[in-house]
Amino acid sequence: MSKSDENRGTLRLKNYLFLHASLLLYSIGSVFSKMASKEVFLSWAFILYYGLFLLILFVYAILWQQILKRFPLTVAFANKAITILWGIVWGYLFFGEALRWGMLLGSVIIVSGIYLVVSDDK
Repeated sequence: MSKSDENRGTLRLKNYLFLHASLLLYSIGSVFSKMASKEVFLSWAFILYYGLFLLILFVYAILWQQILKRFPLTVAFANKAITILWGIVWGYLFFGEALRWGMLLGSVIIVSGIYLVVSDDK
């Protein structure tokens, strides 16, 4: 493997880490959105949670533009499906939602689909 291949591989890994960190941030926004929905409309807690949700969406919108510069649209959107998996994790951790076999099977299908799209991107 040549030095330029190593550099390309490192850059590719950094880009994918950036993509998935951005998608993780985006998924955390859904936690604040759900927390806001449990509060009285326009209470301080509602405003705080909803404000954090909007802030995350603002930051994510800027990051998404950078992602689209680095990846083909099909690859970027295929990876966005990972937020469903994060939603399942956040629901379990923060809200005590039950994990069901269908959810786990769906997660495996999502990750497999992402792998198929990404592995074809050479």
